Amino acid sequence: MKQKGSRRHGRRQGFTLVEILIVLIIIGILAGAMLMLRASGTDKAEAAKIISDLRSLKAAVAIYQVDNGAGAPFPKSADLATHMDRKIPSGYEIADNGAYWYVVYHDPALGGSGVAKSLANSAKNVGLYRSMTTSPDVELYTGTAAEHYVYMRAR
Repeated sequence: MKQKGSRRHGRRQGFTLVEILIVLIIIGILAGAMLMLRASGTDKAEAAKIISDLRSLKAAVAIYQVDNGAGAPFPKSADLATHMDRKIPSGYEIADNGAYWYVVYHDPALGGSGVAKSLANSAKNVGLYRSMTTSPDVELYTGTAAEHYVYMRAR
């Protein structure tokens, strides 16, 4: 016998507002975490690209020196064009401090960025400097906000 006013117990129709809000909050937290990981990965990839470009330019300088002899004059970017498989990217150049030749990357937005921090983490292993120096132990690239240039010794 059925009682008056009793409800049927069984499956509900749909979700409650609280359940939907909890799911949206969880999705938001996961999306935020993924964006943070993606940004970190992008910075590391950009730093790896800069290091690769510096190494390519360094190799072109070495080939230039072999082709032109030990007393070769300091090369200009145009001198290296025949020693590279592509055009020298914007922001890269060759510099000379009298004792050494350097390949240089310059970007005004570099200092203090995530890319700069990734470069600083690789500085000792790769040989990245913050200035044209003869004392590499003191002048390794650190990625501070004031450092917009990254140097790699070429000769």
